[in-house]
Amino acid sequence: MADLTVTYCGVSFPNPLILPSGIAQEIPADHMRAIKAGAGGITTKSLTIEPREGNPLPRVAKYAEGFLNSVGLRGPGIKKGKSLIKEFLATSPVPVLVSVFATNVRDFERFASELCPLAPHFLELNLSCPNVEDDMGKPLGLGTESAGAAVSAVKKIAGNVPVLAKLTPNIANIAEVARACEEAGADGIVAINAAGPGMLIDIIRKRPILGAKRGAVSGPAIRPIAVRCVYDIYETVRIPIIGMGGVTTWQDVVEMMMAGATLVGVGSATYFKGYGVYEEMKKGLQEYMDKEGIKNLQELVGAAH
Repeated sequence: MADLTVTYCGVSFPNPLILPSGIAQEIPADHMRAIKAGAGGITTKSLTIEPREGNPLPRVAKYAEGFLNSVGLRGPGIKKGKSLIKEFLATSPVPVLVSVFATNVRDFERFASELCPLAPHFLELNLSCPNVEDDMGKPLGLGTESAGAAVSAVKKIAGNVPVLAKLTPNIANIAEVARACEEAGADGIVAINAAGPGMLIDIIRKRPILGAKRGAVSGPAIRPIAVRCVYDIYETVRIPIIGMGGVTTWQDVVEMMMAGATLVGVGSATYFKGYGVYEEMKKGLQEYMDKEGIKNLQELVGAAH
C-alpha cells in the first residue's frame, strides 16, 4: 500500500492533509474532532493579542461555489489562548501549527516570546487575514518589506520552532512576497489565505447577508487561484509550501501537490462533506498512488513543473 507519510521542515506527518486555521473554532475540542477524523496535522485558529468578539452576526454565508466568512478573528486573546494551546500541544497526536495574527512587528515578537517556549511544531504567521482591515489595519503580507520584517523579527526569537508565513492572493505577485519571507528566514510558506473580501446580498431584505457586509471568499471557487499561487511560489523559493484553497477532493490534493505543495490544507470541504472528507481523500490518494506506481508522495511535489 502507498505510503502517505510526509516530512515537512523535518517534522513527520501521518498524511499530507492538514486542517487550516479558522475552520475549528474552539481549542482543543473542535480541533480534536478533525484529528479523530483523520487529519494529518492541525492549525489552530489565529490568536490575536487582545480577546476579540468578532464581527456582527451572521458571520458565515454559503453560496453555490463556496463560503463568505466574516468571523473576524473571534478568540480569547494571548493570555487565555496560551494556556489552551499548551493543553492542546500536550494531547495532540499529530503536529500542531500554532497560528497568530498581528498587523505590527511588535505584536508578532510578543507571540514568539510567549508561544515558542511551549515548543509547538510550527508557528504560523498569519500575514493575510482579509476581513479585519477596518478595525485592525492592513495585513503585513501585502508588501515585501513588511512581510519580511515580521518574519525576520520572529526568527530571532523562535529558536528551533519553524516559522511559516501565510500569504494572501490579494496582491499582484505573491511569489515576490514569498521570496522576501524566505530571504528573511521563513522555514516554509502557507498559501493561500481566503480571497476577497466579497459580498452577497439578500434580494428580499435588500441588504448584504453578512453582519459585517463583506467577508473572505473561500471554497471551490478560489481553487484555481490557489493552484496558480502555489505554482508561482514553487518556481520562486526553495523552502517547502503548504497549499490550500478550495480543496474538496483527492484529485484536488494531487493537483495542489503537483503545483508544488508538500502538505495540503483541507478546510471548507468539511462544511460541504463533514469531517469524513479526510478518510475519503486518504483512500482516494492511496488508490491513485497504487494505480500509478507511486511509492512516496514526494514524487508528486512539483511534478507539474
